[in-house]
Amino acid sequence: MGLLNSLLGQDGRRFIKRKDSDAGEAGRALEELRSSIYNDLRTSDGAKRQQQRLCGPVVAMTFNFMVAIGIIFGNKLVMGKVGFNYPIFLTLIHYTTAWILLAIFKALSLLPVSPPSKTTPFSSLFALGAVMAFASGLANTSLKHNSVGFYQMAKIAVTPTIVTAEFFLFRKTSSFSKVVALVVVSFGVAVATVTDLEFNVFGACIAIAWIIPSAINKILWSNLQQQGNWTALALMWKTTPVTIFFLVALMPWLDPPGVLSFNWDYTNATAVLISALLGFLLQWSGALALGATSATSHVVLGQFKTCVILLGGYVLFGSDPGFISIIGAVVALCGMSVYTSLNLKKSVEKTSDLLLPKQNLASLKPKSTEDEEKPEEKASAV
Repeated sequence: MGLLNSLLGQDGRRFIKRKDSDAGEAGRALEELRSSIYNDLRTSDGAKRQQQRLCGPVVAMTFNFMVAIGIIFGNKLVMGKVGFNYPIFLTLIHYTTAWILLAIFKALSLLPVSPPSKTTPFSSLFALGAVMAFASGLANTSLKHNSVGFYQMAKIAVTPTIVTAEFFLFRKTSSFSKVVALVVVSFGVAVATVTDLEFNVFGACIAIAWIIPSAINKILWSNLQQQGNWTALALMWKTTPVTIFFLVALMPWLDPPGVLSFNWDYTNATAVLISALLGFLLQWSGALALGATSATSHVVLGQFKTCVILLGGYVLFGSDPGFISIIGAVVALCGMSVYTSLNLKKSVEKTSDLLLPKQNLASLKPKSTEDEEKPEEKASAV
């Protein structure tokens, strides 16, 4: 020990103590950060601020876009190669997996706290869960019985439905520039997908029945998160059991018979599980995007996915959708760019309006101080 002290000397011992103190400070900082995050999750206000801080509009919509592309290939694998042609049951597996994961989060104290029950009546949560079951279940059923082109045409009708519903429910209006941009987007997507409009009577009825639940679902998700202190995960935890109940009720009516005889081998079960995990991420990312933006912006994002997939297949894989479809996709992307820029401009104006009163108060304060000092200066000069 004496040899070690002689080798290190006083400077060496001081260096070790400084390193120990730095490690202690780093440990305390990490513990404070952990406790801060934990405390934020213990209150609905703190959890909402944490979500807004970590997941803004750009992050939420990018997350939703990436997951949506992944689940397209996942569901194509399940319904195509695996042959799992039971859309309602597949949706039920998605939401059941999501509920199990949320239960694990709750057991680990990672699930944000819900707002007080008096702020949001149970009828609103029940309605959202029921509408979500019809929106998700009918969407997969429509995709099974219709072509991709007709499915996208039905999605175009969701945009004016949302604008009309928001006007009658919340007196929310859109500017003339935004309406023109949305018309351009819808026209471009219609032209891009007009070459693939195969459908049957049953599939068309399902697509029409899906439009209204899809619009109301997006409006309710966006409104509850923006008007209340709901986070995406907390709202999913409250509404998923209701969604599961209605999906079970829809299965005998919309799914074909034979689901119990499906071959659940390792490969098929793995493909369905991957699709279920992607379904949970899609539901979470979609809820985050609706909370950070609006229902109309989320629909525009969905149409953006369609155009990107069409143009990506043409550029990367040499597919030939046709000249008219390419022009339609380009027109739709231009309309989306204009609509996004208008939204960003509006958000900047809101931020400046919130900061303007503070700036005026700050500018008025020095003037009042100068006015108070002027009589004293005059008195001293006399």
